[in-house]
Formats: sequence, C-alpha cells, structure tokens
Amino acid sequence: EVQLVESGGGLVQPGGSLRLSCAASGFTFSIYDMIWVRQAPGKGLEWVSYINSVGVIITYADSVKGRFTISRDNAKNTLYLQMNSLQPEDTALYYCATGDYAYWGQGTQVTVSS
Repeated sequence: EVQLVESGGGLVQPGGSLRLSCAASGFTFSIYDMIWVRQAPGKGLEWVSYINSVGVIITYADSVKGRFTISRDNAKNTLYLQMNSLQPEDTALYYCATGDYAYWGQGTQVTVSS
C-alpha cells in the first residue's frame, strides 16, 4: 500500500521556523520526483516546491523562495520542507505528493499566528 505521511506542522509565531517531513512507503521513493503543495483556508491548492528524484533539480514558488528549502533522503524514504521566516500568509494545510500527482499524503497543518 502506497503511503505518504506528513508530520512536523503546528502553531508558530511570525518569523519562526518549522520543518515538515513526509515519510514514504509502498513504492520506490528514490525514482519519484516529489512536490510540496499547500492549501490555505478558503483557497485552492498552491504548488510550493519541487525536487527531482536525485535531489539535484529544485524549484520554488516565488512566494516561498529564499525562505523554504526542500530536500530528500532517499535512504530514509523521506522528503523534507524546512520553512523559515514564516508569515501568517503561510498558514495552510501542507501536502507532499509525487511529482506526477499520483500519490498524496493526508496533509499537516501549519498555522502562523501571534
């Protein structure tokens, strides 16, 4: 069974940091490109970041560039998103997914508020 399980979300003050993790199982993680996508309350899905299967091609949405860092550890079947300088507009449900959008996690909530 394919599973993507996100963790690491929570409540953080503006300017704070969080590190999201996405544990993959049930498929060959190391051959899949991966993405992070978020959905803010009352809004549609927003693509956040992409990393290719070997971690050498990385792209970010303009809204997070310079603040967020995507990475992966293929030996641990885990995808990461380091989020720094968080702002209230980063409040959203964050999902990891395969790059072809075939598999999705259940999401982890990030709330940025004072």
